Amino acid sequence: MSKVLTAKDLCKTYIVNKRQNNVLRNVNFSIDEGEMVAIMGPSGSGKSTLLYTVSGMDSITAGEVQFCGRDIAKLKEKELAGLRLDEMGFIFQQMYMLKNLTVLDNIILPSCQSDKIKETRKETVQRGEELMRKLGIISIADNDITEVSGGQLQRACICRSMINNPKMIFADEPTGALNRTSSDEVMDELTKLNNEGTTIMLVTHDIKVAAKCTRVLYIVDGNIKGEYNIGKYENASQMRERKRALNNWLMEMGW
Repeated sequence: MSKVLTAKDLCKTYIVNKRQNNVLRNVNFSIDEGEMVAIMGPSGSGKSTLLYTVSGMDSITAGEVQFCGRDIAKLKEKELAGLRLDEMGFIFQQMYMLKNLTVLDNIILPSCQSDKIKETRKETVQRGEELMRKLGIISIADNDITEVSGGQLQRACICRSMINNPKMIFADEPTGALNRTSSDEVMDELTKLNNEGTTIMLVTHDIKVAAKCTRVLYIVDGNIKGEYNIGKYENASQMRERKRALNNWLMEMGW
């Protein structure tokens, strides 16, 4: 199985009030094609910073990040922006969407900006509608983003992340702003995408969310302290045992 993402001796340092803050320290890990990997750890441990640096949203202080064989630290800003647009999908806790566009127009916007997708606007709209239909939100296609629920909006964000057929999706607390029902629905959709072959890396503090992932990396003070391979999530009957096993491991890690 080919590796989509590899980090080697990754470091990230911020200078605050002339003081050096080493947020990531010699981080090493890789993610294979088709995996769904959760990043967990206490607050301030560097979880989100790790996701932002390996996806090219934030710069690297030292080390190397290979994404599909390309060292993102060596890419020019325009090349990096193109890589993020064409080969990566992003989902955040805060559902950033343009208020002057409908839900469907927000979803297809990245495709309209991409040179990778060669198709007419009608074909782009049809693909956007197919994604919305797949995630059960086609009924809100023409709604403003203020007219839908949080769960519906986050599923729309998943559609947007998939519109350019990315190699990998990066998600930062994708269920953090949702109630339990909406959180379960969003994770069900991400799990389906993963089972269909989409590689996903997500940051979460929710054991139930992490229990649906293939593997969990535990980060403390900018270092990966351990990893736990749970295997592929297949159905709800596994959930109790997966949560129990993961919780025991997290307790051993100092959760």
